[in-house]
Amino acid sequence: MEKLANKVAVITGGNSGIGLAIAKQFRAEGARIAIFGRDEKPLKLASEELGSGTVVIQGDVTRLADLDRLYRETTERLGKIDILVANAGIATFTPIDNTTETQFDQISDINFKGAFFTVQKAVAHLNPGASILLVTSAANTLGRQSLSIYAATKAAVRSLARSFSADLLPRGVRVNALSPGPILTPIFDRLGMPKEQLEEVAQTFVEQNPMKRFGTAEEMAQAALFLASPASSYVAGAELVADGGFSQL
Repeated sequence: MEKLANKVAVITGGNSGIGLAIAKQFRAEGARIAIFGRDEKPLKLASEELGSGTVVIQGDVTRLADLDRLYRETTERLGKIDILVANAGIATFTPIDNTTETQFDQISDINFKGAFFTVQKAVAHLNPGASILLVTSAANTLGRQSLSIYAATKAAVRSLARSFSADLLPRGVRVNALSPGPILTPIFDRLGMPKEQLEEVAQTFVEQNPMKRFGTAEEMAQAALFLASPASSYVAGAELVADGGFSQL
């Protein structure tokens, strides 16, 4: 039996990595999907993978007009929304002594401002009983060199899951957070460091992880499915940490 039969799901950052894996998983479980992303080429490839019927919208979560267009087009084509996954985000290593204001603003705008307005703009388009999933990071509780801005924005997103729950539970809408650990996705290749340094960081992550490996986007999609489906009907304001024990052990 399909767990998300006839549900309408919107996934920001749904054109690659964790977002695309979630879109595939939700579609396999019967959901009707809308994905949202900035870059045309990955969106086209994702659309081909997801197949006909997928609503594909290009836009930026930091632009409120783009979010308005996302929800307007989705509801016109698919109906009101049952599941929202606020997944769009970036990760960049920014050492404290040479972090620029531009870097600070970009990471904050996409990860924090983007998550806030992704949810705010969706509220009027949600069905009763809807589920909202904010994708944060296991880094939201950790101190790591050169990740201060990224970790702070992800801690802010974790906080939003609690506050949004308080705001929206009276309307029958659940909000939860998914916190992935190190996952091999395209975002890892865009951390902004030379290949050799990236390989060293990757090896460090593996060594520090109790499971001694990276997670996969497909594993995150399974965790997202639980939070999006009726299986988590008594879960609200919670954080599902899926990091192989990276932040816990």
